[in-house]
Amino acid sequence: MSWTQPGDLKARLQRRWDRGELLAALVEGGGTFPLALPLKGPSSTEMASRFEEVRAWVAALRAMPQARLEMRTFSHRVLGANAIPRLAWIDQLDGALALIGKQREARRFRELLDQTRQRQPALLEWLAKRPLQALELADAWGRLLDVLAWMLDHPRPGIYLRQVDIPGVHSKFIETHRRVLGEWLDQVLPPAAIDASQSGASHFAARYGFRDKPARIRFRFLDPFIDPFIQPGVDALPGPLPGRAPGFPPAIAQADITLDADSFAALDPPVRRVIITENEINFLALPPLTRSLALFGAGYGWEALAKAQWLHDRDIHYWGDIDSHGFVILDQLRRHFPQVRSLLMDRATLLTHEDFWGQEANPARQDLPRLTATEAALYDELRDNRLRPSLRLEQEHLGFGWVQATLGRLG
Repeated sequence: MSWTQPGDLKARLQRRWDRGELLAALVEGGGTFPLALPLKGPSSTEMASRFEEVRAWVAALRAMPQARLEMRTFSHRVLGANAIPRLAWIDQLDGALALIGKQREARRFRELLDQTRQRQPALLEWLAKRPLQALELADAWGRLLDVLAWMLDHPRPGIYLRQVDIPGVHSKFIETHRRVLGEWLDQVLPPAAIDASQSGASHFAARYGFRDKPARIRFRFLDPFIDPFIQPGVDALPGPLPGRAPGFPPAIAQADITLDADSFAALDPPVRRVIITENEINFLALPPLTRSLALFGAGYGWEALAKAQWLHDRDIHYWGDIDSHGFVILDQLRRHFPQVRSLLMDRATLLTHEDFWGQEANPARQDLPRLTATEAALYDELRDNRLRPSLRLEQEHLGFGWVQATLGRLG
């Protein structure tokens, strides 16, 4: 039967609930109520041939206590004048909630709404847009409002999240709810308290003025005559240091050093060349090289490295995988250091190691404006699948003799 049944009306109301419309009506003071729900009823022919079914259909609709039926009258040559329902009116929001069994959830939402009106009325707009999300956060709602109040009193606090002292709230709670807190803070904080250049949950601390765990940069000197612990400004050119025998213990000469980005930026090491590689074993295995420093790369995250202004005065070589994303990373690195040259990312290296070709999972397709003509030609071959679909040569598959020979040509 294609006539609108009580279950159909409940399903329509359930869809409104699932879209958040019924709870949003509580925020907005009633919303679209009274609500008219059109009914599909019997045709004239069906009225005559299925009269008892029509009567049962009308009775089922009338039995819905929350629905008020609006009738239409029509005349039939056999049955005479008759009235059948054309609209079902739900006069009150509470009636709609009762029909779909959502009274308990609505009572909980009203509690959240009352708290928000009293403590943070600026969030009512958010509450109207995200009522179902608010219900999911019901158990944490009061503490979330506490965090928001604290932030309004302490804009851009300059401390770690761990140092926030709010009764009943710990740093893990804030970290867990960064996304929703970010939406709230964007709505209630003055623009001066928000760093708009930082976005996303992973940049929550930077966006709202908390101290963040410092980015760390890992490097090692490739020249065994450079003391990795020399103080800035002290002459540390290649050669034995005063009062020290030529060279010094290998454990020192090969020191694997990690510094926070600010400390790394404060260096001015006596090197003329920096080699950045994405593979840890390649980083550790790079052979001795005069006045050179090896740096363990960070993929697409070059912002921390960009703080080191002294890098602009050095020759920088980037060694990544020969695949589309390797060239994307190279292009991104040149945004900060235009002088970067690619290393071991050429066509000759690729063809020489054909036995080790692999496949890239999700190749990049975008144009890369910072590649040289030679690099761009190879990148086009890769993204256009001219050599092999989704071709990839990982840097750790290069023969070490080939690597040494290439580094030797650097001088």
